[in-house]
Amino acid sequence: MTRAAAGLAAIPRGVWVLGIVSLCMDLSSELVHALLPLYMATVMGASTLVIGVIEGIAEATALIVKLFSGVVSDAFRKRKPLVLLGYGLGALSKFVFPLAPTLGWIVTARFSDRVGKGIRGAPRDALIADITPVALRGRSFGLRQALDTVGGIGGPLLALAAMAYFASDFVAAFWVAVVPAMLCVVLIVVGVEEPARHDSQGAAKPPWRIADAKALPAAFWFVVAIAVVLTLARFSEAFLVLRAQNLGFSVAHAPIVMVVMSVVYAATAYPAGVAADRGHGPWLLGGGLAALLAADVVLALSRDGAGVLAGAALWGLHMGLTQGLLAALVAGAAPADFRGTAFGVFNFACGVALLVASALAGWLWDAYGPAFTFYAGAGFTALAAVGLALRRRDVAALGRR
Repeated sequence: MTRAAAGLAAIPRGVWVLGIVSLCMDLSSELVHALLPLYMATVMGASTLVIGVIEGIAEATALIVKLFSGVVSDAFRKRKPLVLLGYGLGALSKFVFPLAPTLGWIVTARFSDRVGKGIRGAPRDALIADITPVALRGRSFGLRQALDTVGGIGGPLLALAAMAYFASDFVAAFWVAVVPAMLCVVLIVVGVEEPARHDSQGAAKPPWRIADAKALPAAFWFVVAIAVVLTLARFSEAFLVLRAQNLGFSVAHAPIVMVVMSVVYAATAYPAGVAADRGHGPWLLGGGLAALLAADVVLALSRDGAGVLAGAALWGLHMGLTQGLLAALVAGAAPADFRGTAFGVFNFACGVALLVASALAGWLWDAYGPAFTFYAGAGFTALAAVGLALRRRDVAALGRR
């Protein structure tokens, strides 16, 4: 058995199951999301403004729910029921899209899908940390991130295939999304076991109190701060598509930049997790910052499609090097009893930063042009690099927890 295969085999079964669940749900959700704006506009008669409001409310709801679901999983000392509830709600929402008679039903389904995502996110990440040995934490988060990204790539491709097979029948394509969504629920029920929670002497844990959340240490807030600054630098990947269109890609071909970005992301996430487990966290984070800085500069200076694709690949490299690592750092910094709360706060902070960054990027784009937007991103990346240089030992220490 090769070293890589041995490393994959050592990852707990529950992590593999949760990774495959993420892949299946992303297949389902991204299939729907790839078609839903067109469906609402052409079949339901929704305006662009209405579509934008629906999407904004849905994503904001997911952010808020993420914060509270992590706290609840800590308070009740149970993660699997919330993970199952979140994926179950997402699966049930997939039945509504093909059956919806009006736009109101579509809004309800979209809202339910995002609530489900918010419910499951923090408890799932905390559960991965609970069932994974410290020495395998980086590769476990990297594996889940890689499988999730594969689903993100496959979803739009599956949408294209379904529309081609069913002769552009939206409703038939939406029914395809039901299958992987329901598989998620089955896999969680039969394939995920939650470990019992006891203290070092084997006694049951004392009652959880929300006031004890102050136990989140300074090291955790440092990880959150770095992640927020990175998110401000990165903003939404939608701007990659806009940049491609700005430089001459057709509307039909512009999304290829997302495929390039996601392929690189998926290919690098697990190897980065292995490197994190070997104590190379500071180098990974530094490499991720360098990749993002390079991506911003390349995208700002690009004059043709080749430059945009190169920038998208660098963007994906940044994501692969940093996202699983940051999740592993959160798990290492947070006390075990507050991992759900920690991941909820982490996801909420990054989500708010993404909304702010995307709004700022949109304003800069309109006011000063595409190039200035990416130069501003490079500036935020440089700021994050300064923070890393000042706290390099802290990152290294977290990686050993």
